[in-house]
Amino acid sequence: MDQSRSIAQMAPGDTAIIAGFLSDDFSNKFLEMGFLPGVAVRLNFRAPMGDPICVSIAGYELTLRLDEAASISILN
Repeated sequence: MDQSRSIAQMAPGDTAIIAGFLSDDFSNKFLEMGFLPGVAVRLNFRAPMGDPICVSIAGYELTLRLDEAASISILN
């Protein structure tokens, strides 16, 4: 069975497709921010201490904390 990966596990420069959410805790917030299944997301960089991270999605950039990013599953 395929292991689920999340945005938190991406390396800077990686691009992936959003598969869904691993937790309902932030799902409505993510949907409102444009994290829709099937949309491409790119990890731009991590803060010097590793948290937060900066991603590009739907033509804009935003930051996510690692615990939030860990709940967004991606396709390899």
